[in-house]
Amino acid sequence: MRKSKGLLFIQDGVGDRPIYKLGRRTPLEAANTPNMDNLARNAVNGLMDPLAPGIRVGTDVGHLALFGYNPLRTYWGRGPIEAAGINIKLEPQDIALRCNFATVDEQMRVKDRRAGRIREGTRRLARELNGLRIADDIEVIFKEATEHRAVLVLRGEKLSPEITDTDPGPEHIGEKVRRCEPSEPGLGLAQRTADAVNKFVERSHEILKDHPTNKARVEAGKLPANIVLTRGAGAALRMRSITERFGLQGACVAGESTVLGVARMAGFDIFTSPRFTANVDTVLEDKARYAIEALKVHDLVVLHVKGTDILSHDNRPLDKMHFIEKIDEMLGLVLSQIDEKVYVALGADHSTPCEVGDHTADPVPITIYGPDVLADNVAGYSERSCQRGGLCRLTANQFLLTLLDFMGFTYRYGS
Repeated sequence: MRKSKGLLFIQDGVGDRPIYKLGRRTPLEAANTPNMDNLARNAVNGLMDPLAPGIRVGTDVGHLALFGYNPLRTYWGRGPIEAAGINIKLEPQDIALRCNFATVDEQMRVKDRRAGRIREGTRRLARELNGLRIADDIEVIFKEATEHRAVLVLRGEKLSPEITDTDPGPEHIGEKVRRCEPSEPGLGLAQRTADAVNKFVERSHEILKDHPTNKARVEAGKLPANIVLTRGAGAALRMRSITERFGLQGACVAGESTVLGVARMAGFDIFTSPRFTANVDTVLEDKARYAIEALKVHDLVVLHVKGTDILSHDNRPLDKMHFIEKIDEMLGLVLSQIDEKVYVALGADHSTPCEVGDHTADPVPITIYGPDVLADNVAGYSERSCQRGGLCRLTANQFLLTLLDFMGFTYRYGS
């Protein structure tokens, strides 16, 4: 079968709900997006649930599904994904945790889970915690990731990922940092691991609260990154990747460590840059150029943009609308420089409605454009328009398989 190239373009958290100040339109509907709309008018469209209707997902699960995994069957935790994203090689007995630099008050109540979305100085803070001695037989590996994010790896024998989070979550701002506990009573290895995590979190506060970086932040009117919160513990797990399964060469253009981690696990080559900030100031033109170059030597290129999700979490619908317009310009640049035979798919990992400020189970709009795609009658790319598309309603796995089938990489069941 003839094989073609494909571009999967992911706008993180782009799905939204009608907003009064936008005339009861979503940011995607209100934005001027001639390139996305033109694709949709000449493509087959639909809606996508990352896993299934009514199931909210995190960024990790949403991307695992888009990269061909089934998180309902196998999910190894956010920690190992984040570790892969910043190129930490896990050993079989390692336990990895996703971390946030955060802000607490003197009573250890969480004021901000992201320390004001700290962006500078985290490398200096991480160096103070890397190699921290918390037990004679447990090695601590701690490394900063993008913005407020970081990774903690506990290396030693008789450790378990079956532990709870110290991060209370966005619904519990103002509450105290939680104690790490075994996820179920009677798990001896989990208790040993939880004790190590609690010791690390306590020591992180002792070390960071008076660090010069934080003193400078306070003097500048910024929140100090005076503690590390942990969540998403997991162990290393080897899974067959879609590059192995379908015999394709994959590449991922992204700046966000979670997405890069999933891509690495899926066998994709990584294209990233310090200019890809995983925020609204990311250099979109550079991402476009990386994607164009990657398509020259890869079969499938995933191009990811994070800023839409950031603006949704901060309830900034007007800014989200304007950012989508900038993304559309970037898409236009890519489309102008790639072969017309390349299949182009638009999608997202999940919805993040601005007025909710968190991920929801709302389906996201999807589009597949290509030389022999039977176009439907959808007039543009948006949540409402794509409801009428010929793809109807798919899961993320089905969306990916449909794209790969158009590209000629799937195989036939039966004789």
